[in-house]
Amino acid sequence: MKKSKALLIVTCLVYVFLLGPLLIIAAASFSDTSYLTFPGKGFTLRWYAQIFQVKSFISAAQMSLFIAVAATLIALILGLPAAYALNRYPVKGKEMIQSLFLSPVLIPVIVLGFIMLRYVVNQYNLPTVASLLIGHTILSIPYVMRVVTASLSSFDFAVEEAARSLGATQVYTFFHIVLPNIKSGIASACIMALINSFNNVSLSTFLTGAGVKMLPIEMMAYVEYHFEPTIAALSTLMMLVTLGVMLLIEKTLGLKSIV
Repeated sequence: MKKSKALLIVTCLVYVFLLGPLLIIAAASFSDTSYLTFPGKGFTLRWYAQIFQVKSFISAAQMSLFIAVAATLIALILGLPAAYALNRYPVKGKEMIQSLFLSPVLIPVIVLGFIMLRYVVNQYNLPTVASLLIGHTILSIPYVMRVVTASLSSFDFAVEEAARSLGATQVYTFFHIVLPNIKSGIASACIMALINSFNNVSLSTFLTGAGVKMLPIEMMAYVEYHFEPTIAALSTLMMLVTLGVMLLIEKTLGLKSIV
């Protein structure tokens, strides 16, 4: 009984530690003061309206969304066949290949950004958008590989073999049998990669250039000169959008089987 109470207390403390800062930010976004404070005074929604009046936020959000979506799609195109091949066929050095695909998450993002800037962007004189796309794709591939691999590990490939024995082609079985059975894993991988790419700061700081703004970097620059609840409102809005997307995917595809 004492252990159960102690476990409950520890669990509550963990939730407070994780959710406390988010709740403080959300509460501060409704404060009717011209400066960021907690607890706030009064109640207003004008800071949410202020978000759409800052043109730099709009353009930066569009660029961040474009890079995140494009990088996630490219990572899925590269990572999904690789995960399938590593799980489906006996490949020599499988563990080494998997470690290679997962290596970007093992390297500090700051180090990865510096290497990209020094040995890829500057050496080949790449445009800013192309540099960001390459960097975010490299950062997204491990998430796709890890989640899709976990989903494929629970898939019974005997079903695929049965379809092949009945005359189905390899391409047909992949798109009509394998993919529908791991759709929740693919959705989970895309969500993780998309959120990680959209919120990335360290890598984008090294790869961004003149005329190209990413939303997290633009938010940091805004805080340097404006100490108002607009940033809190924008952060809360981003949290709500992320939560809404995850709930939508959960209702349509179901993610509990993967998580």
